[in-house]
This record gives sequence, structure tokens and C-alpha cells, in this order.
Amino acid sequence: MILYEYPFNERIRTYLRLEHLLRRLGELVSRTQAVDHHYAIQTLFELMDVSSRSDLKSEVMKDIERHKQVLNGYRDSPSISEQALDGFIAQFDACFAALNSDAGRVGYSLNGHEWLMSVRNRMAIPGGTCEFDLPIYHEWLHRPVAARQRDLAQWTAEFKSLSSALDLLMKMLRDSGMPHKVVATDGQFQQHLPAGRSFQLLRLRLDPALGLVPEISGNRLLFSVRLMQRGDDGRLQPALANMPLEVTLCA
Repeated sequence: MILYEYPFNERIRTYLRLEHLLRRLGELVSRTQAVDHHYAIQTLFELMDVSSRSDLKSEVMKDIERHKQVLNGYRDSPSISEQALDGFIAQFDACFAALNSDAGRVGYSLNGHEWLMSVRNRMAIPGGTCEFDLPIYHEWLHRPVAARQRDLAQWTAEFKSLSSALDLLMKMLRDSGMPHKVVATDGQFQQHLPAGRSFQLLRLRLDPALGLVPEISGNRLLFSVRLMQRGDDGRLQPALANMPLEVTLCA
């Protein structure tokens, strides 16, 4: 099944973008080819751009505190394991302390790295990192794999505390939803969201064998899914048949 996720607010949209970039960066750093490490640095710059908001760290820390308050509200409940509850709260405390110990904005210290900034400036130009444009970068790409990976690991460590916090927050959010199967009638599905609950994320799974692409829109009141399929000319067009899909709403 192909998983699509749709955020209902700007905060979760930012979290998903950061999560996407951190996942891609981790995969590229672990590889050994110079071209993979080139794109790892490019991803690092994208990550710096997305995390450059001055209020990002405080927003994540507020989210952690909100989750702790909710979890503490479950204390003394006969259906809750105190040991499991303490374990989750300890994870949130560790994430909060790690973020709080980082000085300034997430990844901001990398802006003072002269070599990285020279590469970043040239990378904004199409083909700007050719060996005649940036020989110092060309030399780095020819260094031993272990040396390149060591540098990349040092730079990506700037985002370690943010990555750990996002992993925990997004896991809690995704685990809050219960998947249910629905049918898109004539390729369309719409659902009103129940009042009194603040949904933050929609997760939608489609069978890849159907060859469908979902167009999702939504707000705090309802969401809709329009299924599209690729025509002979390569363009997307509405799928007019009844199609099964799996929907999960996370609050």
C-alpha cells in the first residue's frame, strides 16, 4: 500500500517536511558514492532553510509540554500502566532537555561554517559546483568515504535533538488514529469531521496496483479525496469508478 499523509495545519506541515528531509539525509549519508554525498549536502541546506524559523524550537518544546500534560492526566487510571506512562514521560523529558540545551535556532551554527556557506552559495546556481567553479568542493568529493561521512555526521548532528523530538511527537500523533476502510464513490470521497476534536493529520493508503493518485484537501470541518489516474497522454484525469481506500484520522 502507498501511504499519503495530509496535514490539517501549518505546524504539522512543517513537521512533515522536516521529517522527510531528515529521513532522506540519513539515507544519503550512509551511502558511499560521492554523488550521494553531494545530494546529502544539498538536503542539509534544504533542512537549514526549513528549520530557520525562529519559533520552531519553542513550538516543538511547547508540543512536548502539551503531550506531557495529557499523559500526566492519565495517572491513577486503572486501565493505564504507570510503568509505561513513566517511560513515555521520561522520553519527552529527555527530548525537551536536549532541545533546551541547544543554543539558538536549530542548525543556526552551520551558518558560520565558511566552507559550507561557500558551497551553499554556488549550489544555488545551476551547475555552480563544477570543478572549475568550486575546486575546494571538488577536492572534498574526492576524499575517502570515511572522511566525507565523518564531516556529514558532524554537520547533521546539529539536528539530532530536533530529529528525536519529531520522531516521538509524530509517533504519538500517528498512533492516535484508527484506520478504517472506505469506498470512494465515482472516485470521490468526502467526510465531515466530528465537532469537539482537533484533527491534525490524515493518513490515506492506496493499493499501488490501482494506479491512482489522490488529490486531498481539507480543513478543521471536513476533508475530501479526489482520485485521479494517468491517461494515455500522461495527464491526470478523474477516476470515475468506485475505489477502495484506507483512511486514518489522527488527533
